[in-house]
Amino acid sequence: MGWGYRVDMSFRAVSLALAALAWMSSPLAVAADLISPDIAGLEPARAAFRLAYPQAERGNWDTATQQSDVLEDYVLWPDLRAAWLRAKVRTADHGDIESFLEQHGILKPARELRYRYALHLADEGRLDEYLTIYQQFYQGLEIAKLDCLALQGELEAGRDKRIVSRGIELWLVGKSQADECDPVFANLRQRQLLTPELYAARYDLAIESRRFTLARYLSGPLPAHYREQANTWLDAERDPTGFLAAHDQRRDENVDRRQLVYALERLAYRDPLSAKRHWDSLEGKFAFSDEQRSGISRHIALWSARQHLPEAIGLLTGLSQAASNVETGRWLVRASLLQHDWPEVVRAVDALPPEESGKDEWQYWKSIALAEQGDEAAATAIQTQLARERSYHGFLAADAVSAPYAMDQSRVGNDGSAAAELARLPELVRARELFFVGLEGRGRSEWDAAVNVLTNEQQLQAALLAHEWGWHSRAISTVAKAGEFDDLRIRYPLPWRDDFDRYASSAGIADSWAYGVARSESLFMRDIRSSAGAVGVMQLMPATGRETAREIKMPYSGLVTLTDSTSNIRLGTHYLGKMYARFDDNRVLATAAYNAGPHRVDNWLPSSGSLDARIWIANIPFNETRDYVRRVLTDEAIFHWRLTGRLRRISDELPTIMAETSRTLASD
Repeated sequence: MGWGYRVDMSFRAVSLALAALAWMSSPLAVAADLISPDIAGLEPARAAFRLAYPQAERGNWDTATQQSDVLEDYVLWPDLRAAWLRAKVRTADHGDIESFLEQHGILKPARELRYRYALHLADEGRLDEYLTIYQQFYQGLEIAKLDCLALQGELEAGRDKRIVSRGIELWLVGKSQADECDPVFANLRQRQLLTPELYAARYDLAIESRRFTLARYLSGPLPAHYREQANTWLDAERDPTGFLAAHDQRRDENVDRRQLVYALERLAYRDPLSAKRHWDSLEGKFAFSDEQRSGISRHIALWSARQHLPEAIGLLTGLSQAASNVETGRWLVRASLLQHDWPEVVRAVDALPPEESGKDEWQYWKSIALAEQGDEAAATAIQTQLARERSYHGFLAADAVSAPYAMDQSRVGNDGSAAAELARLPELVRARELFFVGLEGRGRSEWDAAVNVLTNEQQLQAALLAHEWGWHSRAISTVAKAGEFDDLRIRYPLPWRDDFDRYASSAGIADSWAYGVARSESLFMRDIRSSAGAVGVMQLMPATGRETAREIKMPYSGLVTLTDSTSNIRLGTHYLGKMYARFDDNRVLATAAYNAGPHRVDNWLPSSGSLDARIWIANIPFNETRDYVRRVLTDEAIFHWRLTGRLRRISDELPTIMAETSRTLASD
């Protein structure tokens, strides 16, 4: 779960299949009918497209032929034809492909086809034709795979002198290069142009990039000590504790010092206090640079704070000026909160750079520290100011002074003529239709490219259009791009209302919480997939979806299930309810577990006693999870207000965080 999205071909096929089955009863179909008869009138073409596109992706053109009467004039006809040509690129007539590219070359599906076609030409050994396309469209883009294919073409044409400069540039990288570069490197090697000096230079780049296995491979033509060094780096990586314990085998030379520093960094991540003991022993024995000394002391101090060790405050305050930075200052505030060292909280906030210390987060904690020290007037002044913000810390500050939340909203005005003009823009028409036929990922990229060149006023009208179409992710992102944050109807929509109400209730959780999770996870995108592999509206990992489906005896068909909004919401709310029960109805812990996993949250619990939930959230080690929990709590408060018209204060929903042993005893 979490961010970092991608959509692949299988997702598009799944989305299309679902769209074909569910369209006519979906909220989108209803929305289309209400918005514009012209848009709703496109439904026959959309239905035909949904049937024909998956077949075209498989290389079958029969369905498109059967539906040609409604498809040939449809705006997405080029997408359909491009999908078929991509699938048949090995056997299709090259003249047909080139004619299509000439006619539709500026469209994204044509650009994708051109890329596939270029690679096919190279694969077929037609490198002269590949070079023609490369020089017109890809030269200078610094894409190693394409550049190396072009260099292969130059070699085939007998222009071997032209490959030397670019070939050596492609060689000098600290990572494994594209396979297409191997023939180029082989040619340079055969001509003895990859000198030992170039091998040594790339070896150093690999070491700098921590690609030690690559470095060991590159050491082959080099003197023996290069391979020995690569093996020593690998030892430091695999067993930093043992490497540091055997430090007396290291010489006081540059490479040895760098390896010791690397081992200390590796150990500090797991056991900062052990790293500190080793550092105390090593610091006086080796001539580390000032930069190395600062880096190691900072690394140890930061990981001590992230692991909530009581020694963290001393380590952070003991850092030299050179070792201190904004991040150490942030963690000094957090570590001081954990220890309830209120004077240190104030000092640490004030010591941050002005552009950092003025942020809501640090001003809020300064106000709490001032109040704890009895300076209520100063605390109230800060909190009253913060309470004007619609944010996590703004809401907490409003709770502290019993102020209303900043829910005042203004609606984006509907400029009918401007909206109608935008709705006719070919780029937005294409994006809209891609959304309506289920190719949402493709539609998003085309939408974003189109709205980037619009004025702020046009972007606001475009956001309204997307909202009316039910395309909430684009409405939310576009209204924010335009700098408008007060139309809560657009920024916090209520799609799939019946599903959220039904399944959240069944899971024993608030629908506003489920909405907060869904918005934070996916911005209500059904087809989205995170870099970690989480899928759909509530971003479920496939294994979690499968297990949850088994628990509730729900049919499960992998991506088909997870990209179906109703199924995903049902599974996601049940899993969220499961986390809620696992953590004794503590919504803060359950929210963190939904993002980072329950076992990590177990490790983040206090070792004994209990802790204020606000302080626990502030000390979540992962930046992503910390931001996520705060965002979900904020979104939930707004969704509750949107759903009920009533205010529910965040502070009333923050149960105390208990140690694992305390939770076990309480549940017993």
